[in-house]
Amino acid sequence: MKAKKSAVLIASVLVALIVGPAGIAKLAGVAQVHVGFHQLGLPNWFGYFIGACELLGAVALFIRPLSALAASGIAIIMVGAIYHHVLHTPLVQGIPAALVLLLSIYIASKQRSFIFKFGSV
Repeated sequence: MKAKKSAVLIASVLVALIVGPAGIAKLAGVAQVHVGFHQLGLPNWFGYFIGACELLGAVALFIRPLSALAASGIAIIMVGAIYHHVLHTPLVQGIPAALVLLLSIYIASKQRSFIFKFGSV
């Protein structure tokens, strides 16, 4: 049981360390992280929306009743990131997104029993 908790915690930290700063960069308006949205024909505000979702998701990974939902949301965002990399970049640039996708699926599957169970730790 302790190993499972440790594995989920390690996966959550890894995902948060990748997705959190990316969300902050999008919210700060860093041009390089917004290029992909323009290449996909998405409006400018969508990059800020995804940045907010990434940052909130990175934080919510550590709130047990929300962690599975946060991981699921991050996984959906990573599917979009992989789609972008398949269309517009060398595939090797999509490896981090694929890693985050796999880790997010793992977190969501291990934490699903805690969804919305506030008050129980």
